[in-house]
Parts: sequence; structure tokens; C-alpha cells
Amino acid sequence: MSRQYETVIGLEVHVELATKTKIFCACSTEFGSAPNTHTCPVCTGMPGSLPVLNKQVVEYAMAVGLATNCKINQYCKFDRKNYFYPDNPQNYQISQLYLPICHDGGIEIETSSGKKVIGIHEIHMEEDAGKLIHDEWEDCSLVDYNRSGVPLIEIVSEPDMRSAEEVTAYLDKLRLIIQYLGASDCKLQEGSMRADVNLSVREAGSGQLGTRTEMKNLNSFKAIGRAIEGERARQIELLEEGKAVVQETRRWDDNKEYSYAMRSKEDAQDYRYFPDPDLVPVMISDEWIQKVKERQPELRTEKLLRYRKEFDIPQYDAEIITASKKLADIFEEATAVCGKPKKVSNWLMVETLRLLKENDMEPEDIRFSPENLAKLVLLTEAGTINSTVAKEVFEEVFARDIDPEAYVEERGLKTVNDEGALRETIAGVIADNPQSVSDYKSGKEKAIGFLVGQTMKAMKGKANPSAVNKILKELLQ
Repeated sequence: MSRQYETVIGLEVHVELATKTKIFCACSTEFGSAPNTHTCPVCTGMPGSLPVLNKQVVEYAMAVGLATNCKINQYCKFDRKNYFYPDNPQNYQISQLYLPICHDGGIEIETSSGKKVIGIHEIHMEEDAGKLIHDEWEDCSLVDYNRSGVPLIEIVSEPDMRSAEEVTAYLDKLRLIIQYLGASDCKLQEGSMRADVNLSVREAGSGQLGTRTEMKNLNSFKAIGRAIEGERARQIELLEEGKAVVQETRRWDDNKEYSYAMRSKEDAQDYRYFPDPDLVPVMISDEWIQKVKERQPELRTEKLLRYRKEFDIPQYDAEIITASKKLADIFEEATAVCGKPKKVSNWLMVETLRLLKENDMEPEDIRFSPENLAKLVLLTEAGTINSTVAKEVFEEVFARDIDPEAYVEERGLKTVNDEGALRETIAGVIADNPQSVSDYKSGKEKAIGFLVGQTMKAMKGKANPSAVNKILKELLQ
């Protein structure tokens, strides 16, 4: 009988914080600038330059710690982690080993197996390294220090996850919490959220942990899922063959769906950690923690409860809208302007999601203002424009954030409610389509749909369909 195996997974999640400047200097953290343009003597590791801690980094780290039910270390320090690598200009990284800012937290996730709390061992602050660009054409490696010194928090989970589904649920929940806090945009594709997966397998029922490997280079939830399945299968195969799993760092190649060894896993002593002599300990007062607590925004769980009570929209709508802070903000602001929550929700759930998908965009990329969406809702509700015209106008709102009122006025798109003009047009349509008229009179109800369509065409889509229907039936009697 073949043996059953259990997967044990812990994550190290690195999150780039949304500060305007780096953790220990005043250089910009903006993404996508020309190489080595956001640098100074501090973040390029020049001798004699001294780091100065960015207060906002500490506040963001505290905010994430509080939102993930962690305890705050009111006396915390920075340490030097020494290693030699071209993208690490000082030959050490400033991190926190001995006294991290947050510890012993956890968040609840929900999967097909039910609810479960994933423990958070610690959250610590550190600086990011630079970035190596390998130029195969010139056969050389170039280094860009723009990212060097960008502030990070590293969220280290307990080994509490057992499947790719649990890992995805945990990352999703973490990402939403951090986005709601405004601490980071958490864009995996830009590297502002990165996850390293520590994975081991053991025989089901065993209380002992197996030998773990760490996998790096994972920049999407799908890649993380594939990497977990691939590494689990690789380790089980080794154990089935009677071989040992080696503790090492592996790199996942998502194109080949295969991981390969990068280096044998170092231990903390290999980094020769010692307290950073240039940075004083951080003393966090009760008052400071209280201030951060008071600034904490409403998170998704509370929002969901409030939406059902306050706006009376379906649970499904509320879940989709609150799954993105951007969508939730647009929903609330547009509703505040027009007072029509269900109508705003419909525009977001149907047309907005459709256009996002067609344009391969994320909700965070939405450019239109909540005010313009609210104006469109009011124009439709007042019958100023019909639903067909409204969809056409919304496409312009989505693409260029135009003012729908001005757009409708300029292009003469208002619904024609002049009954005299409507009657005249409908009489013409009846005269031009004797076959459809006779079909309708002989009991074919569908024939009226064709006549409505012809009327709308004649009115350039600007008639009120229910008025057209009413007048048509009256004239056909």
C-alpha cells in the first residue's frame, strides 16, 4: 500500500512599503525610473554615510502588525545581515533578527475545507537590495541600485498551511489587509509583494517535520500554486526512492514548471548578524501605538457587514466589490453622490468588470471618478438617456473619465420624450413594414420586437423603449 503524505508550508512574504522615500535616506522609491537615478551615498553603501530611519516605515509596519493581530515589540532594534552579492552595495543588509517590530499574530482564512487561523511568527522591517540585470547579448550583468534601500516588511508565517489553496487564501487575505491599510499596492508583477515558499512533506499522521526547501522567484498566485504542486511531487518522489531531501534554496521556473537548486540553505549564523552600530533602538510608546490604532481604516470584514446593513446589496455583489479597495472606494463615493447603491453596484459588477477584463486591467488601474459614475446613474434613472445610450456613454467614462452630462448634451443623446415626434416616426415604421404588422395582428407577439427595433433605429437610439412599445400597441389596435 502506498504511503500518504502531508505537505507542510510556511511563507516569507516581502512587501515593499508605499513610502515616498527609502527606509534610511531621502531618495525616491518610485518604480520604473531610469537605472541608478534614485540613489545617494547612503543607499549605494558609500563609506562614512549614515542611515536615518524613516518614521513612516515604522508606522506602516505597526499598522500591518495590528491588523494581523500581532503583539508590538515596544523596544526593537536593527541588525546587520552580512553577505556578499553585487546587488548589495554595503555587503550587508539592515534587517531585524533579534527584536523584530511585531510577533505572534495570525489571520483567519476560509477555504473549501472551512475556516482556519494561520499563525504569523513575526513581522520585521528591512531594506531591499538592488537589482541585477543579466545582459545575455553583451554577456555581462548590470546592477540597478534604484531599489536598494526601498523599505520592506517581511511577514513570516508559522508552518500552518497544508495546500496551495490555503496558501492562496492566506496571501489574498494578507494582500487585501495591506492594500486597505494603504501600506503597499502589493503588485506581485512589479515585485512590491513577493513570497518565498518553505515546503516540506511528511508521512500523514507524523508529528515530525520533514526537511524543507525554500522556493524563490514567485510573482503570481498561479505560479505559487504550480510551484507548490511541483515541489511537493519532487520531494515525495525522492522519499519514495529512499533518497533524502536536501535543505536548500530553489528557484522556480514557471515556463518549464520546474525548480532547480540555487544554493544550500544558510543558517542565521552564516550571516554573522550583529546589532547595527549606526542605528539607535526604536522605542515605541503606548501613545504611539494608540495613534496608529486610531488611524486604522475599516478593513474588508467590517465593510462586508456594513454593506449588507447600510446598502442592502446582495452578498455576492458586496464580496466582489470589497475584494478591491479601489472598487469599494468608488462604490461608496458614487453612492454618496447619487444615493442609488444597487444601481452603482450594477455598473461596477457588469460593465466595469467587463471592460477591465477586455482591457486586461486590474481594478487598481481604473481612471474614472466616482462623481462621473454617479452622474451617469442619475441620468439613466431620470430617463434622460436610455440604457443603450448609457452603455455607450459609460465606455467613454471608463476610457477617458468624461463628464457624462456634458457628453450627452454635446452629442444630443437625450431620450426623445416628445410624443408627437414619436407617433409620427412610429406611423412611418408601421407603413413601411406591412408584413410585420400583419404577423403581429395574426398573433405573432415577437413581430412587435422588430417594429420597436426599427423605431429605435429611426430615432438613432434616443427614444424611450417603453414609450415606443406603448404607442406601437395603441396604433396597431
